Amino acid sequence: MSESISVSWSTVGTSLPEASVQVDKLSNHDLILRCQAGLRPERVAFAELMHRYQSQVDRVLYHLAPDWADRADLAQEVWIRVFRNVNKLQEPAKFRGWLSRIATNLFYDELRKRKRVVSPLSLDAPRALDDGEMDWEIAGDTPGPEEELTTREFYEQLREAIADLPEVFRTTIVLREIEGMAYEEIAEITGVSLGTVKSRIARARSRLQSQLQSYLDA
Repeated sequence: MSESISVSWSTVGTSLPEASVQVDKLSNHDLILRCQAGLRPERVAFAELMHRYQSQVDRVLYHLAPDWADRADLAQEVWIRVFRNVNKLQEPAKFRGWLSRIATNLFYDELRKRKRVVSPLSLDAPRALDDGEMDWEIAGDTPGPEEELTTREFYEQLREAIADLPEVFRTTIVLREIEGMAYEEIAEITGVSLGTVKSRIARARSRLQSQLQSYLDA
């Protein structure tokens, strides 16, 4: 993990005079431009950006690692990376997808560093293919010890399978299945054609299904 930002973002706004521009009145696009205006993001603007998008970061990390006790630390690291790199974002309209990509890549970077971790387990996670949509949920109202073990093994394999996907596939499948974005929105965020988005998602699903076939048949 990188060293923490020295200022608590939750209290940034309270330390600035009331004469400051009311950033809460700015559009998301203008807010991001304001964060990009100087050598470093303006702190009150960045605090507002965090306020607007924190739930998205929390949602992405929850779906990726629901059982990780240090998700709050991961979320802080996401915003540290955003703070350091927001000036590199050339198209502010694509901030949402860029943010999801940072959170996703951070999770998999951290995953590779850990030799042994508790496998994430989320009944909201998809499991099987049905009419082109993912649905990996394992049925059972009161799973026994053996089923719980099988479920944990499945999610461990699922997580590793997603980690092994090329980044372009991993990004599109996360935006679709975790963020729930429409194909058109993903195409706009990633800067590729609608056909390319559909192709990447189909190929990602195919690769995941192939790697997890033994669990899907169980």
